[in-house]
Amino acid sequence: MTQKCVHKGCQKEFTDIEEPCYHHPGAPIFHEGQKGWQCCKPRVLTFDEFLAIPPCTQGKHSTTAPTLAPVQTSGPGAGGQKHNEVPAPSADGTEHYGTPKQVPQVTAATPTPQPKVEKPLEQDPADAAIPEDAKCKRLGCGATYSGGERKDEECTFHPGAPLFHEGSKGYTCCKRRVLEFDQFLKIEGCANNRHLFVGAPKSLEEEELVQCRNDFYQTYTDVIVSIFAKKVDKDNATIEFDERELRVDLPMPDKKRFKITYPLYGKIDPEKSEFKIMGTKVELKLKKADGTSWPTLRSDEATGEIIQIGKPATAT
Repeated sequence: MTQKCVHKGCQKEFTDIEEPCYHHPGAPIFHEGQKGWQCCKPRVLTFDEFLAIPPCTQGKHSTTAPTLAPVQTSGPGAGGQKHNEVPAPSADGTEHYGTPKQVPQVTAATPTPQPKVEKPLEQDPADAAIPEDAKCKRLGCGATYSGGERKDEECTFHPGAPLFHEGSKGYTCCKRRVLEFDQFLKIEGCANNRHLFVGAPKSLEEEELVQCRNDFYQTYTDVIVSIFAKKVDKDNATIEFDERELRVDLPMPDKKRFKITYPLYGKIDPEKSEFKIMGTKVELKLKKADGTSWPTLRSDEATGEIIQIGKPATAT
């Protein structure tokens, strides 16, 4: 009987229980823009590189491995946190931790919708030489190339970037949010197109536009945004504040650049807003023009989520 291993980094189908299993016994770590596993030392910046970190432990396959609570790597009390087992999620990915808190509802002014500029979707060249068993590079797909015609192929994927905020995990392109990392990997794609096995060839002089994870919280007077970009060129970076728009251009080593425009949910005071470029992130303090609570950072991504007033919560 074929079974599927639940060990992180393995997740292969097997029939022989004695077959070697290569996996990560620790929990995933996401801290200051870096990604890795609690059980080994490699740390990377992009999500694709994180998924490619080779397993560090050899053992036997399992179908009943315990679920580990994610490592808390920031905020008060992070240093002493241990990996406690938590209840497994339900079939639809919903998890429950104690009694939910009542969040006061604040009525915000309806923002003016801003047009969203879409970047053309990268495609494989028509004459691309694709190696056998090449894996699709689109997030959430995971298909492998088996040769033959590609005329009728269909790729279901996430065109947005991974989003990790206040313990919830999801993608910027769709609304579903889960708490467990395993459930995050299973979130079904929200867009369809062709697979991307090799991508367009890049010139040695061409810059690569990359995506950087961001996080945010708010106080009664400010919205604090962290963009996790490492080793930003301070002399050539530009950040511009407008009343309803934030423009960010961050050059980084190896000809990489993070460039984005945020249409803001609420109005800010550009003259009193400020930013700070650090080694592993850029922190921006957006001064609110009024005391309105922002349910989301961007005006074009109203998810119904309430941004916390105050510093991020600490896991207990």
